Amino acid sequence: VQLQACGGGLVQAGGDLRLSCAASGFKYGMGWFRQAPGKEREFVAAISVGGSSTYYADSVKGRFTIARDNAKNTLYLQMNSLKPEDTAVYYCAAGWRRSMYYSDQYVYWGQGTQVTVSS
Repeated sequence: VQLQACGGGLVQAGGDLRLSCAASGFKYGMGWFRQAPGKEREFVAAISVGGSSTYYADSVKGRFTIARDNAKNTLYLQMNSLKPEDTAVYYCAAGWRRSMYYSDQYVYWGQGTQVTVSS
């Protein structure tokens, strides 16, 4: 499975961005993680194989929306009301095993896309 994330960029606080992740294989639960400089990679959001169940970190709940289009083999992360603390490299991942919240539970990873939110 190959994952290709895109859509990052520079945006002012309060702005919006949508990340996309194209996948060569799509029959997996998928998620988004992020890593800021000097910090651990952290869970952002996850979605089940069929898309009926979604999970969010408390820090993004109500602002970010994860979705998937199984016909297009694409995962999305709509990010609204962005804050400077959302600045990080965002990674898409696929194939969680026991828990969607931990990065070591995912089998496949994309290369990351930079999101920078200016104050």
